Amino acid sequence: MDALSPPLVTLGRVATKTRDTFRQEMPEPLRRDVRLLGAMLGDSLVEYGGTGLLDDVERLRHAVIAARRGETGIEEVAALVDGWSLERAGQVARAFTVYFHLTNLAEEHHRIRTLRERDTGGTVPGSAAAAIEEIRASGDGRLDAIVEGLEFRPVFTAHPTEARRRAVVTAIQRISDLLARLNAGPGASEREEIERSLREEIDLLWRTALRRGTQIDPLDEVRTAMAAFDETIFRVVPAVYRALDRALDGERTGTRPPRARPYLRFGSWIGGDRDGNPYVTAQVTRDAVMIQADHVLRALENACARVGRELTVHESTTPPSKDLLNALAAARTAHPSRLREIAERSPGEEHRQLLLYAAARIAATRERDADLAYASPDELLADLRTVQDSLAGAGAVRQAYGRVQQLVWQVETFGFHLAELEIRQHSELHEKALAELNNDHSEITDEILDTLRTVAWIQNRFGVRACHRYIVSFTRSAADIANVHELAASLGDGAPVLDVIPLFETGEDLERAPSVLDGMLEIPAVQRRLEETGRRLEVMLGYSDSAKQLGPTSATLRLYDTQEALAAWAARHDITLTMFHGRGGSLGRGGGPANRAILAQAPGSVAGRFKVTEQGEVIFARYGHAEIARRHVEQVTSAVLLASTDPVQDRAREAAARFRPLADRIGEAAEGAFRSLVETDGFAAWFARVSPLEEISELRIGSRPARRRAARGLEDLRAIPWVFAWTQTRVNLPGWYGLGSGLAAVSDDGRDLNGLREAYEAWPLFNTLLDNAEMSLAKSDRAIAERYLALGERPELSAAVLAEYDRTHRLVLAVTGHDRLLENRRVLSRAVELRNPYVDALSHLQLRALKALRAGVDDEDERAHLEALLLLSVNGVAAGLQNTG
Repeated sequence: MDALSPPLVTLGRVATKTRDTFRQEMPEPLRRDVRLLGAMLGDSLVEYGGTGLLDDVERLRHAVIAARRGETGIEEVAALVDGWSLERAGQVARAFTVYFHLTNLAEEHHRIRTLRERDTGGTVPGSAAAAIEEIRASGDGRLDAIVEGLEFRPVFTAHPTEARRRAVVTAIQRISDLLARLNAGPGASEREEIERSLREEIDLLWRTALRRGTQIDPLDEVRTAMAAFDETIFRVVPAVYRALDRALDGERTGTRPPRARPYLRFGSWIGGDRDGNPYVTAQVTRDAVMIQADHVLRALENACARVGRELTVHESTTPPSKDLLNALAAARTAHPSRLREIAERSPGEEHRQLLLYAAARIAATRERDADLAYASPDELLADLRTVQDSLAGAGAVRQAYGRVQQLVWQVETFGFHLAELEIRQHSELHEKALAELNNDHSEITDEILDTLRTVAWIQNRFGVRACHRYIVSFTRSAADIANVHELAASLGDGAPVLDVIPLFETGEDLERAPSVLDGMLEIPAVQRRLEETGRRLEVMLGYSDSAKQLGPTSATLRLYDTQEALAAWAARHDITLTMFHGRGGSLGRGGGPANRAILAQAPGSVAGRFKVTEQGEVIFARYGHAEIARRHVEQVTSAVLLASTDPVQDRAREAAARFRPLADRIGEAAEGAFRSLVETDGFAAWFARVSPLEEISELRIGSRPARRRAARGLEDLRAIPWVFAWTQTRVNLPGWYGLGSGLAAVSDDGRDLNGLREAYEAWPLFNTLLDNAEMSLAKSDRAIAERYLALGERPELSAAVLAEYDRTHRLVLAVTGHDRLLENRRVLSRAVELRNPYVDALSHLQLRALKALRAGVDDEDERAHLEALLLLSVNGVAAGLQNTG
């Protein structure tokens, strides 16, 4: 049936000429998938609530499109929504939310199709191969050195920005698998069964609660992240290395030792980040590592057993080396019955025997069978290299450097711990703990010491690499770093090996970062670690809190200055410095396309190394599917390679020197405008009234509280709910506010744009700043935002926000030369334009609930229904905009 063909499928008659054009341009495969999934959802609505439910969904859809078209006012849309019972309003909100989940899925499948279509055998733009070709053509002779030092360290965090329940994510994955099978061209009978199963799964998704009924705990977050590892990351990593090796070595890849190093190192804060999260304890940290280890050891065991079963080379064609025979003899002595069983199944296949024995030892490592277990990943690597060297020595180079090499890469990348667990805690707590060290301990002091003991236990169990980074939030001075080292030293022989990393988050902290590092060089524990690591050091830069304090424009410039200063500091002190970028998924927290962000970094600050947080919904958006994960990693790799070359750095350095005085004037005016708004008396209370800020915590999307302290001030509000709430209001203020004032200040309010346009063309930082603001503006809606702002009953604040919106919108278009937002990004522009009316529908439903709640509701049952509608709409808007915090 095509019950939903008119409504949530065809995307309706268009609201504007641009929307009509985009609808016509929608690729047919994408249109087909959206129609199919939408029609099946329509059938589920009719089966659940009769044609009346579908009719109400249709009425709202037509109304919001008519409002976009200018044929009706938003007051009429609001009246329609207000006329429904709360139960019906909730059902309609659920329909639009499920529709967005299905549309997101269809778009993901189309992106995968597009990636495959582009892979025609030539060099794919944005790939590692493209970067290597460009570097070779540029004449930069440092390619081998850059590749040798290449590092990409994505760090998964449990920041609460994934609004979907795990049950919903799992249901969507099942629908995704069925859609992939359907698009693979099955026979008629198989197609019928797939379509029946799709209807079943979509109906199940419709009937599944879309928000969590219980609070998520930190170990739930660990297990959720493991899904990305199990489904994609473990398999994608060797494919990425192989692509890099092919780019370096051409057709010889797989026939000789690889030139590509295992440059990926995954990290995690999930179960380690306790800053403001009382639910992350020493026991949770220990359990998190054990969960990670269980997953990676199972994966390695399966991979090793599979390679062993497949490697059927016989001694008559591929004689084993003396080293391999000695390894088998040692194994036979230690475990005669096990080796006898393996040999009986694989006579004359000694390479296979050693691999199958290695798989058994990996299983024993997971089961903690000390008699058979490997003591470390290095022991496993030794066995794998024995097999590899033996194969190569016998002339079987394709066997040596094919699947065996891929297994070697996986062990080198993941070890027995999967991801390097990092600890984070607030600087103030270490200071208090140190003061109590020789007195009665408070609970938090005992917890800090227990955490340090747990780090030592992890290191004894899995090696130092598994957990040695300790990040100090809100680092103000070198004393904050010394405090952690002193607390660790108090454990005596039980002290862990630590690399204590300063996290600079506020504008003032970013400015004094080099002087803090000067002080760190005086700390004996830091000096020892520098000697042990070859003078390697790491610092972390916080994007979220600096943007919340200074505004997006000034924070971007301050971070650039800090990177520039730290790169110069590292060069003076002969230190290999890694800058760890604490970027969120949203534009208001340093998000946006990662490859463009890397190319916009200060010259010298990348130097072949890039470490970044991958937060919340970003994890599954970037690593939830193999092709998309590989493309993301390749784009980052390409950008890191290019950003480390002399020609790229020289162009950026020249542009920065030329346009920095202009940027400073922009930054000063932008910061002034931003602070004038947020420092207005009563701003925090007004913000809480105009947005679902306080209600967001009820979504239970993370274990961490929304505030570091119980205080209600803006300074204690975490950056994620700050951005999340503004996104829901369709204002998206953290992504653009102040930029318009900055641009106006240097252009005579747009009458002299030459300097700005030149900076936009020549300076990657400025280009990225404006493009990110443009994207944020495109996902906002002025008319709906005005309704939210009115709830605060502070007309002067509403007027200030709307005036700055108009100013920023006008000047961003003027500087970029665009006639409309996202004019030069047609795929993204099409997606935003076609989605906007449906997001509008959810916003109107949310406004109904929010307006009633802000007015006050005495009836508890009515209040519960209103809160349920509000939270469901929050979930739906997040799915529609594909942004939370």
